[in-house]
Amino acid sequence: MTRRLIAGTALALMAAGPVLAQEGISITTYGGAFGEALNESLAKPFAAETGIPAMMVDNSDPPAKLKAEVEAGNVTGNIFDVEQSDVIRLCDEGLIETIDPAILAAGADGSTPEDDYLPQALHECATAIMVWATVIAYDVGAFDTAPTKAVDFFDLENFPGKRGIIKRPKYALEFALLGDGVAPDEVYDVLSTPEGVDRAFAKLDEIKDQVVWWEAGAQAPQLLADGEVAMTLAYNGRIFDAMVGEGKDFGFVWDGANLDMDYWVIPKGAPNMEAAQKFIAFASDPQRQADLSKYIAYGPPRKSAAPSVGTYKDGTTEMAPYLPTTPENAAGALVNDAGFWADHGTELTERFNAWLAG
Repeated sequence: MTRRLIAGTALALMAAGPVLAQEGISITTYGGAFGEALNESLAKPFAAETGIPAMMVDNSDPPAKLKAEVEAGNVTGNIFDVEQSDVIRLCDEGLIETIDPAILAAGADGSTPEDDYLPQALHECATAIMVWATVIAYDVGAFDTAPTKAVDFFDLENFPGKRGIIKRPKYALEFALLGDGVAPDEVYDVLSTPEGVDRAFAKLDEIKDQVVWWEAGAQAPQLLADGEVAMTLAYNGRIFDAMVGEGKDFGFVWDGANLDMDYWVIPKGAPNMEAAQKFIAFASDPQRQADLSKYIAYGPPRKSAAPSVGTYKDGTTEMAPYLPTTPENAAGALVNDAGFWADHGTELTERFNAWLAG
């Protein structure tokens, strides 16, 4: 090999090196405050530590985008944020990769991921990002006495005013049964029967003419702020942002909260698989999960992360009182059953839509 050829080969390798090192990943989420929180707590630190660029991508329906890309054989996204029911469906359809728990970080106390993650937080095709909740939020100025229980939502005599409810059977039907006195650990047993479904719709009938239906998470706090409703079901992170970030005079009722999780998944055949797995391993670290709560009021899905939760990004607001995973907040909560909705979602959605129209 001539000296000129050797020199040319060396220059080519030097030129190729930075290109390979800069091959990054995209992280598709629902965006909004949560996307910003993930960017600050995970994407930026990951890029700084590994040298792998991590680009956040906002999408109103990440599961649909993932499914379309895989079925078209044109997968461009590396990691997607999806809800638990989507994990089950996408995994059953073979549209997402399996994730070996062995790649995940150990617990802060040295425990295995299997022991440290909360129940339902690990799936063969996914790992939980955080725990969020659908809660009752209310306008503090609307009542002389603040509501404290799920049953208060349906008490129009003592707590007058319009109610906001998400326009979908998931959350609405569970909450109706909780408001009718069903214990959280019995809700899905009751809702699995025709009589239980009738009972849930009968409870909603009691306030149907006072309900303002919403579909996007940002609508719930806006309905409260505009005085269109006095009480509403809402995503706890959205209400926290309105209270602490915007100074709104809102309150929470944790009784009857519906706990759910979002998950990381990797599309089948995703590019740069190794980097995607590195990010999921990075995001599984208990301290980094606790760091997410610095930016948004969602709880970590690992038990050993809880003691590391500190203050909000303002440096003064303690986050534990606002997290759905804090024991006293979770005491009267229901853990959403994604398996139930995978089995019954279609039929209950059809009945819900017919009930709305009627």
